[in-house]
Formats: sequence, C-alpha cells, structure tokens
Amino acid sequence: MNTEETTLDKIRSRPRFKMFTNLTKEEYAENLKKYLAEHKEEFSGNINKEVATICVETKYDNYWKPRLSLRIEIEDEKTAIRGVFGPSSAVWTFFMFLYFSFSILWMTFFSMYYVEKQINSHDFPWAIHASFLMLICIAITYAAARFGRYKGKEEMLKLRRFAEESTLHFEKMD
Repeated sequence: MNTEETTLDKIRSRPRFKMFTNLTKEEYAENLKKYLAEHKEEFSGNINKEVATICVETKYDNYWKPRLSLRIEIEDEKTAIRGVFGPSSAVWTFFMFLYFSFSILWMTFFSMYYVEKQINSHDFPWAIHASFLMLICIAITYAAARFGRYKGKEEMLKLRRFAEESTLHFEKMD
C-alpha cells in the first residue's frame, strides 16, 4: 500500500488522502466490514463496495465530530481509496451556506458603496461598514470551522489510523 498526500491537503477545510491497494473493490469493502466489526466499540459506519462512511464512537456529539468518507475506485488496474475527513453533510452544508451568504452580502454592500462614490450620492453611507461587517462574519465562520477541526483532531487521527490499519491488516493476510 502506498499513500499520496500533498501540502494542499493539510490546509484544506476537508483534508484528504489517497491510498492504493492490490485488493479488488469487493474484497476491500468486505475487509472494511470485517475490520469495523472487530473494532465496533471504537468505530461505527456504513460500508458498501463504492463508498464507506466511518466515525469514531464518543460520549459527546459536537458540531465538528469528524467522519471519514472513503470512495473506492479502480485506477490504473489498482484499487484507489480516496479519503476525505469532514463533519456531517448537514454541518458542511450549513458552513457553505454561511460562506455563500456572507460573500454575496459583502459583494452587494461593496457594490452599493462603490456605485454611491461613482455617482456622488449619499444614499447608502452605511454600505462600506456593512461590507466590513460581512468580511468579519466570513472570518468568524472560518475561525469556527478551524476551531472545530482542531477539537476533532484526535478523532481524525483515529480515523486515519482506521483507514491505514484496515487496509494494511488485510493486505498482509493475502
């Protein structure tokens, strides 16, 4: 098994990696199910031959509780496992909605300010302040996402270990 990871993967909102194995998609999915059953007190998840979603069993459930999404594909006659760490899809969608909303509002308020200056109007004196407020909201959203990622780092490491050990464990058996 070999793993590919780039510097860009370390700074993304949803870190990712890619592993290669000589197992077929079906064998890998079955092996993942066996490994998950052996470690059911530590991990839970849903696995099929195309996609697997794994999360760490904890006493608490915070907004960032990371999940590992594995996509199993065939690439150059080898099985490629693409892993993406991230929160639940509901949390991810909410954060993307916030980024989108604040960005659109920032563009709107800044455009209002710019047009006001171009036509020498004084109808929207608050527009520049509102645009700065939207930039602050974007920064707060980003900081909240990074804080959540920091809080979930230990669980992300466990999930990464799960991905590596579940693959290595069964490759050694073959």
